[in-house]
Amino acid sequence: MKIVILEDDLLLASLIEEHLQEKGYEPILFYDGDEAFEYLYDNSVDLILLDINVPGIKGDEILQNLRNNNITTPVIFITSYNSSQDVKQGFALGCDDYIKKPFEFDELDARMEHIIKIYNLNKSTIPIGPYEFDPQKNILIKEDKIYHLSQKLSQILFYFVQNPNRLITKEELIQNIWEDIPTDATIRTYIKMLRDYFPNIQTIRGVGYEFKPL
Repeated sequence: MKIVILEDDLLLASLIEEHLQEKGYEPILFYDGDEAFEYLYDNSVDLILLDINVPGIKGDEILQNLRNNNITTPVIFITSYNSSQDVKQGFALGCDDYIKKPFEFDELDARMEHIIKIYNLNKSTIPIGPYEFDPQKNILIKEDKIYHLSQKLSQILFYFVQNPNRLITKEELIQNIWEDIPTDATIRTYIKMLRDYFPNIQTIRGVGYEFKPL
């Protein structure tokens, strides 16, 4: 599920992006309203997290333009504006929910899950060759069979799917998947398990791996 994040606080933006990746989502991060606005008009996404006070086009202006052009993608405002008038205005513009800073990720998860349930956004899986991959449930589906993956294996596969046809070094894989540094043997074991399903994972000896679409 693709989620656009517009947040000009670099640390908060990075934390939200990392949190959503760990949840199996595909976050697309912007720090500038103009860039986010341009992307949203050219691309389809499932959910939008908008800060209001950002460089370029403000978050509320983006939402107003989207709604005026019949773009109904669900929007959650994430902002430090916290008066009742601000909340009222946000809903009047067409936002679906409103989170006041500072907030806990449990609150963000709860509000996102509510939106996902209302709009039935959680129905899609990722097609990979003969499989359907559900990164949130950590499963592969092939015809009438379901294959359960460990969370780590699912995270590795999801990262490969997000980065097809390019060299992914071991260092990059470690940085994006593991909190602690695994041994080379551990990485090889996970890759071997994935190859049981996807023999298209190529090893670039001494460097890393490349995921070729089936």
